[in-house]
Amino acid sequence: MNEKIESLKGKLIVSCQALPHEPLHSAFIMGRMALAAKEGGAYGIRANTKEDIAEIQTQVDLPVIGIVKRDYEDSKVYITPTMKEINELMEVKPEIIALDATGDLRPGGRTLDEFYREIRKSYPGQLMADCSTVEEALHADQLGFDFIGTTLVGYTDQSRNLKIESNDFEIIRRIVATVKHRVIAEGNINTPEKAKRVIELGAFSVVVGSIITRPQLITKSFA
Repeated sequence: MNEKIESLKGKLIVSCQALPHEPLHSAFIMGRMALAAKEGGAYGIRANTKEDIAEIQTQVDLPVIGIVKRDYEDSKVYITPTMKEINELMEVKPEIIALDATGDLRPGGRTLDEFYREIRKSYPGQLMADCSTVEEALHADQLGFDFIGTTLVGYTDQSRNLKIESNDFEIIRRIVATVKHRVIAEGNINTPEKAKRVIELGAFSVVVGSIITRPQLITKSFA
């Protein structure tokens, strides 16, 4: 594992994303957001689209977890759902590529197992599994994902009633205790105390997003 990825151990990764309908949607703005995150102490960035990643790479020399969010009519999977998105990310070479690793079928009715095998034919780099349940995390670990993420806990039909922080982060504790690959805690970790706790519980690193980089949501919580 390269030194940039190793530098993430025990550290904060900030998710710098703004979708087309959001006020900060702009590769330029996401680049400056990443720079602000670095100045604040972030050791890594999670970013969406090759355009945003390319701009971020001009502003900071931090490891990037790259994704492409794209909707397809025949699937609920939207985080790096097909080889089209994988190929786009390979153009900008993020240190880690993350993708939906839930039990939901990908576009065209493909399973995660099929998609993983196809990716590995052309991409030997680091892969992160965005999971929503303990069972999905265990399956991704068995497939060989380099990082297991809790990104989608509470966001899928199968995890609708789950909350990442329930019972002192029981989901994360169970995953950490069972998988052999590194765990990245992510998803509704919206206070410094929660971020500190998941590292204490054995997460390799922690991703924090909206509470840092989506001012419209931060403003809403105050208003």
